[in-house]
Amino acid sequence: MLKKRFQKGLTTLMALTLLFSMLPAKASGTEAADSVYHNGNLYTADKEFTKATALAVKGDRLVYVGDESGVKDWIGPNTKVVDLDGKTVIPGLVEGHMHVAGLGSSLMVLDCFWKPKEVILELVQKAAEKAEPGQWIQGRGWMNTVWEDGEYPTKEELDAVAPDHPVFLIRACGHMGWANSKALELAGITASTPNPQGGEYLKNDKGELSGCITDTAMAPIKALIPPLTIEEQREGLLKAQEQLFSYGLTSAMDAGNSVAVYEDVFGYLYKNGQLKLRVYGLIAHTSAADETAEYLKTHPIDPETYTPLYNNHLSLRAVKMFADGSLGARSAALLEPYSDRNDHTGDYRYTQEQLESVVKVAYDAGYQVATHGIGDGAVHQVLNAYEAVMKANPREDHRLRVEHYQILSPEDIDRTLKLGIIPSMQTTHATSDMLIAEDRIGPERIKGAYAWRTILDKGGIIANGSDAPVELVNPYHGLYAAVTRRDRLGAPEGGWHIEEAMTREEALRSFTNWPAYAEFNEEIKGSLEVGKLADFAVIDRDYMTCPEEDIKDIQVLLTVSGGEVVYEKDTGTPAVLWNGLPLTFNKKLVAEPGKILVPVDDVVPGIGAEGEKTGENVKVTWEGISVVLPVKTINGVDYVGVRALFEGLGRRVTWYEDSQSVSIGWPK
Repeated sequence: MLKKRFQKGLTTLMALTLLFSMLPAKASGTEAADSVYHNGNLYTADKEFTKATALAVKGDRLVYVGDESGVKDWIGPNTKVVDLDGKTVIPGLVEGHMHVAGLGSSLMVLDCFWKPKEVILELVQKAAEKAEPGQWIQGRGWMNTVWEDGEYPTKEELDAVAPDHPVFLIRACGHMGWANSKALELAGITASTPNPQGGEYLKNDKGELSGCITDTAMAPIKALIPPLTIEEQREGLLKAQEQLFSYGLTSAMDAGNSVAVYEDVFGYLYKNGQLKLRVYGLIAHTSAADETAEYLKTHPIDPETYTPLYNNHLSLRAVKMFADGSLGARSAALLEPYSDRNDHTGDYRYTQEQLESVVKVAYDAGYQVATHGIGDGAVHQVLNAYEAVMKANPREDHRLRVEHYQILSPEDIDRTLKLGIIPSMQTTHATSDMLIAEDRIGPERIKGAYAWRTILDKGGIIANGSDAPVELVNPYHGLYAAVTRRDRLGAPEGGWHIEEAMTREEALRSFTNWPAYAEFNEEIKGSLEVGKLADFAVIDRDYMTCPEEDIKDIQVLLTVSGGEVVYEKDTGTPAVLWNGLPLTFNKKLVAEPGKILVPVDDVVPGIGAEGEKTGENVKVTWEGISVVLPVKTINGVDYVGVRALFEGLGRRVTWYEDSQSVSIGWPK
């Protein structure tokens, strides 16, 4: 069903492409292209997954995509001509589900992303020492599943480092908070406070508050934390834009904000020419009878004629809802109890009747509805609600979405596709959640979890994304996870339930064509075709042929949005990519002919290894493997060769000249 509708959209696009192809290509004055990129390796991601070597841009559109001989006709005296020198070009990536403003806000608080607990506590302590009396200490990104004990943290741990300041740290998933006693006291939360609908105050064995709080139960604390100012939100949003452009992302779905934020933060920056990222904004919608519901009723959408704002930069034709929480926080709503907590089925945000009433308000006003549903119980409830509103008010092209769509019963996968509902899934969630997923739901239900291959083979499409700041926004981590179903260190060997992996072509479509379709914008973006927006990225390796473990390390050399260069990589300093991330060095790297030297005191702790220097050698031990290397001392700093170090530890090492980067691959 979804693929048939997707192909129908392509038919319209092909007609538009034919129209553009008939335009005269006069290589003089203003009739010539503004810019031409040639001698490249272009993956167009069109219907046939055609390859090309050149493209031409006029205004913000592609006017030619093809071979070298054809592009010459578009070159005039004032055309900027760029020789790609064989480099690979892909369409501007479309981030199918993230929190653009949330990523910006997360950059304004303590960065706890997947850090060890002791490191987080040290960050909190340092922040408390600098904070004004009564100032809130905030952070985001902790993940108990990567800690040694794997347990949820406690308020007592925060009390020990910051007893006098309220502290509230959001888990990476966004569905659990970690509070200290001061924060709980200020919010009036006690052991006798009842759990609200859709949330829980976790308690220890003595019946005391543990300090961990899920979903709607976080509201009393969140209400006390001073919000970022409008100026701070704008600053954060521009920082988020920088990150996205650096990864070749030219479009992003923003999963839930108020109309005021879209007007005062996004709109302001668009009007001032500072925000150039294309955003598919979802209006946060929680009630059938509040201010937002009234706005939707009084600002209906005509799905047939809706046009994005600010020259195709902001769409506001969809709403975001929540049906449950997250698997990691055990607040995802399940049909049957958790396998590792048999008295608990998660947290449903609504009753079935309530959910249908909230969906109906937006749907009847012409809006697309995208509902967060992770557990099989929540997804079942959402499908019931969607089916009810569609039956009462049929709409031929609704493109209703379920966000995350992680745990499914086989029957509901079939029902989803039959109803034409789009699964919006984030492939990195599988490689993060594999640490706990089977413990949470057991060996039978896991068969319907993160089931990408099953969905694709049944005729569905998948809008991929990162869910940043829940995960890192880097889309190459998502492409890598989709293809390998391994974490970024290569585990488990062979991939986790590898039978559900995507092909490389499908994975690229999940970050281009399919999310563009999922936001009704497939006619203007998602592939490199004549008539579409000139959004593309130049990358440092061939995505389709490089070793699959190197997909996670892809570096963007150039990002173009609407024909304008919005990012260009600085390759002045070599980078060493480990676990999909550049290692941080306090001392300079040294480049010698055919060799990169890295400082021992930075690289050893940077990869979590141990080092022991003996005379002119150093012994490095990581994951039970040891290598002895000669040390070269330069200006008092001890260095070792990158290749000798990592190959000695049993890893594959590849040098990418275009980005001046080293990728560390899987174990040999």
